[in-house]
Amino acid sequence: MAARVKSLSKTFVWILMGLLMAGLAGFGAVNLSGTIRTVATVGDETISVDDYARELQREIRAVEAQTGQPLQMSQVRDLGIDQNVLARLVAIAALDNEVAGLGVSIGDENLSKEIVQIPAFQGVDGKFDPEGYRYALDNAGLSEAEFEADLRRESARTLVQGAIMGGLSMPDTFAETLAQFVGARRSFTMATVAPASLDEPVAEPTDAQVAAYYSENTDRFMLPQTKRITYAILSPEMLLDSVALEDSAVRQLYESRESEYHQPERRLVERLVFADDDAAASAKAQLEVGSATFEQLVQDRGLQLSDIDLGDMTADDLGSAAEAVFAAGVGEVVGPLPSDLGPALFRVNGTLDERLTSFESVEAELRDELAGEQARRQIEAQAEALSDMLAGGATLEELAQETAMELAQVDWTDDSSEGVAAYSGFRDAATEVTEGDFPEIRFLEDGSVFALRLDEELAPRPEPLENAGDRVAAAWIAEETAKALADKAASVVTGLAKDGDFTATGLPYRVENGLTRTAFIDGTPADFMEQVFAMQPGDLKVINGTDAAFIVRLDEILPPAETDELAQMKQALSAQVSQALAQNIFDLYVRDAQTRAQPTLDQRALTAVQTSFQ
Repeated sequence: MAARVKSLSKTFVWILMGLLMAGLAGFGAVNLSGTIRTVATVGDETISVDDYARELQREIRAVEAQTGQPLQMSQVRDLGIDQNVLARLVAIAALDNEVAGLGVSIGDENLSKEIVQIPAFQGVDGKFDPEGYRYALDNAGLSEAEFEADLRRESARTLVQGAIMGGLSMPDTFAETLAQFVGARRSFTMATVAPASLDEPVAEPTDAQVAAYYSENTDRFMLPQTKRITYAILSPEMLLDSVALEDSAVRQLYESRESEYHQPERRLVERLVFADDDAAASAKAQLEVGSATFEQLVQDRGLQLSDIDLGDMTADDLGSAAEAVFAAGVGEVVGPLPSDLGPALFRVNGTLDERLTSFESVEAELRDELAGEQARRQIEAQAEALSDMLAGGATLEELAQETAMELAQVDWTDDSSEGVAAYSGFRDAATEVTEGDFPEIRFLEDGSVFALRLDEELAPRPEPLENAGDRVAAAWIAEETAKALADKAASVVTGLAKDGDFTATGLPYRVENGLTRTAFIDGTPADFMEQVFAMQPGDLKVINGTDAAFIVRLDEILPPAETDELAQMKQALSAQVSQALAQNIFDLYVRDAQTRAQPTLDQRALTAVQTSFQ
């Protein structure tokens, strides 16, 4: 029992020290003056102003560390951080009050053992450092007496918690029932009624049928919320024809990429290096007489083929070994040959011919590239003047008349992704714009500039029939096909109920054995297995899918397969629910202790602490 208590106590000690060391830099930064000393009274216990301030500051800094943004006290209140901190401290105080009433405590000897084992208080030699102990507590704004009193209370709470939670376990029936549910299996036969199985395909709908279907299902043909936007844009492509290029500049760009356009002949090579010429010659002899393969030689050296792969090499890369390597065929091993690491055997794995790209074949591409760069610089230079025009009251229409910008309109939705809506910069601006916003110059990823204006925002609305006609007709055909498939399946089920012969149906069918609830059968609806598991042996059922109907006969109900996975799942379930049961009982105990302690809050003290953070 003592060992168990000691283990639980250590757990809470580490939790306490983790909280302590995380807040060393901040503890003591909040100072309160006046006669206010406590923020709450819980039975015979009190929550001091300093305890509440330290815990609140720790929580605030934890959130700031996660978000990377400083928090104002108004945000702290909106997030409920102050209430969470207070609730936690009240719960701890209620438990301390309960523990004190029970007379539970640890002795001085046990307390001393706990303190000297805390790594934060140990020196470089691993032994307890009294000076380091006092220094750490001083930085935390705690006296030795305060810290040791807190540690005593924490250990006492641990003892009570261990007494309540220890030995609690959920009956095995619970985990067994869950495992039986998850691992249960079914065997069944299923036939597929596809559109090709119909006696004749569904005919195209008449205009009257389309109109009637549209009228009855208008909510299925809705346009999303739409922003009708006018925008002016100036892109590099719009300026290409006006950009003048020097031929020498195009030629210079071509020559600067000589290594890209002029690639010499290369070989794909592996190189196995040896310590000396004799070792390399011996290895080559083994290859020649067939007593070893190149792969075996590599493995004998403790290497992998990836370790000796040089990739594609030019003659200059291979140096004095180039002539022999380039003369070898694919798969041939040559050597020993000199290398910068010593004598080596080379294996040729492939050849890459010389590739020469003429200036004439890439001239147009290079001209477009240079022209695009110049056009982007021109646009960048004009951006400020365009912004000044908008700031001076010019409309987008006037901007298009007086500059090279072009005017266009778009009906933009969250799903728009074509044309200018393909640019994230435009999508961001379209998302943010509201009625009455003044247009401003923005850049797109390709160097274009644009400005936009929201003309009108349209709420979700039915798409006009003249635009949605094809989709309405397709939906009508799909629905009528589904009805025809269901009728066909129902007629087949009638025959199966008499003779049970799936072969006689003429439909493709399959037999599935021992499938669990999580099994997936391609083409079936998402709840297919759920419907199968609701059946009884011998039942026949039609399960309608999107593109087919399925006739299912349940053949057998099987228990879970006794596998290692099932056994592990039972153990995990048992441990999980037992832990949850113990934690719930302990939480109920704490709540009961809190109710009996009748907490009272000092709102003035709470307000004073929170005000000190502003």
